[in-house]
Amino acid sequence: MYLSTRARWAIRFVMAIGLAFIYVPLAVVLINSFNASTVFAWPPQEFTLHWWSDVWSNAGVRDAILTSVKIGLISTCVAMALGGLLAFALSRYAFFGRQTLSLLVILPIALPGIVTALALRTAFRTILSVELSIWTVVIAHSTFCIVVMYNNVIARLRRMGTSLEAASMDLGADSFTTFRRVTFPLLRGALLAGGLLAFGLSFDEIVVTLFTAPPGVTTLPIWIFQNLFRPNQAPVVNVVAAALVLLSIIPIYISQRLAGDSTGGGRM
Repeated sequence: MYLSTRARWAIRFVMAIGLAFIYVPLAVVLINSFNASTVFAWPPQEFTLHWWSDVWSNAGVRDAILTSVKIGLISTCVAMALGGLLAFALSRYAFFGRQTLSLLVILPIALPGIVTALALRTAFRTILSVELSIWTVVIAHSTFCIVVMYNNVIARLRRMGTSLEAASMDLGADSFTTFRRVTFPLLRGALLAGGLLAFGLSFDEIVVTLFTAPPGVTTLPIWIFQNLFRPNQAPVVNVVAAALVLLSIIPIYISQRLAGDSTGGGRM
C-alpha cells in the first residue's frame, strides 16, 4: 500500500507519542532511583548510588523477591503442563463442547482482576474452607498463567499443522517418538516463550495476590505497594522498580524472539 510523505510522517509522529507515553514514565522511575532526596522530588537536585547499595542489604526486599520467584516458577510449571495439554486436546481432537471449553480456558484473563480475585477468595474460604497460604496464591496465579501458555502453544500448533507428524508416523515412528523428535522441537520455542510470559505475569500480579495471600506471604509487588508512601522508603521503592524495569528487558526480548521463531524443527 502506497502512503504519501505526509501520511508517513503523521504515522511516525503518532508512534512517537505512543512510545513516549509508555517509556517516559519508566525513564522517570529509572532517573529517580539515583535521586538523593528521600521523597519523590522532581527534578532531582543531587544524584547518588546510596539507595542501590541499601536495596541489597534490605531483608524485606530479598524475602519478597524470593517469594515472588517461588510462586512464579511453580505457577509457570503448572501452567506449562495444563496449558500445553489443553492446547493439544483442543487443536488435535474434535469433540462436543470444544468451543465452549476453549472459551472457559481463556475467560480468566478476560475478566477484571478484582472479579477473579474475589471469586477465588470466596472459593477458598467459603466453599472449600481452605486456609490461605502460599499454595492458594500459586493456584490463583496458575488460573491466568494457563491462558498465556495455552494461547502460545495452540497458536504454534495451528501454524505447524499435522503434515510433519503424519510424515513421521508414515515412516514408521510411533506416537512417542514423533512427539519427541518432531512435535516437541517445533513447540519448544512456544513453550519457552509462554513460560517466560507466564512467569512475568505471575511475578507482577498484585490484585489476585492481595485476595489470596495470608499475612506473612509478601510478594515483591505487595512489598512495593506497602512501602510506597512510608517515610524514607520512596528511594528504595524507586530502586526496586528501576531494577525490575531493567531486568524485564531480557526475558521480554527472549520471549519475543522465541514466539516469533517459526523455523524450528527436529531431526528424524
